[in-house]
Amino acid sequence: MDFDWSVIAGALPALLKGAQLTVLITVAGLAGGTLLGVLFGLMRAYGNSLVASIGFAYVGLVRGTPIVVQVMFIYFALPGLLGVRVDPMTAAIASIVINSGAYIAEIVRGAFLSVPRGLSEAGLAMGLPRWRVLAFVVGPVAFRRMTPALGNQFIVSLKDTSLFIVIGVGELTRQGQEIMAANFRAIEIWSAVAAIYLLLIGLLTLGLRTVERRMRIL
Repeated sequence: MDFDWSVIAGALPALLKGAQLTVLITVAGLAGGTLLGVLFGLMRAYGNSLVASIGFAYVGLVRGTPIVVQVMFIYFALPGLLGVRVDPMTAAIASIVINSGAYIAEIVRGAFLSVPRGLSEAGLAMGLPRWRVLAFVVGPVAFRRMTPALGNQFIVSLKDTSLFIVIGVGELTRQGQEIMAANFRAIEIWSAVAAIYLLLIGLLTLGLRTVERRMRIL
């Protein structure tokens, strides 16, 4: 079968629409996941036994189940438990928030605990409250250390959006599947889908490397 570029040209508008939805889910999900991850990461690093146990249970539950099971639970099982309807977009974003939050929590915990204790002790000795020490003394150093791992998690979460095809979200992979089902041009369509994913991840990687260079300690 000859490679027909016109097939890609005809499919490009729909694929770009799916790519926009992929980016939207990723950005919204990671925004919530980062907030959740920072919260539970600090709970695990500095909380008392009860608070740390809650964080441990959340991380263990989420990391112990695949994200496709989590989104299926949110979309199909949660409405039966709570009696409310969950639309596909809400389920997709919620699953990214919950899933990425657990992994980011461990990244945050490890980064904060890796900062030498003397740094926080110096801040406390200066009379700063503990929250200011964490935010303005330990935090910047920890953020520099967690940046590469956060970048990896952001890339994983972007690729995880392809799994939401199971609940009918019209993201990039779903658009590619529907177009291929109509024209049976698998080589062209999936080549285009792969190229768009590579472009998105390449742009994300470039942005993350820029942040790493700016945050690097000389």
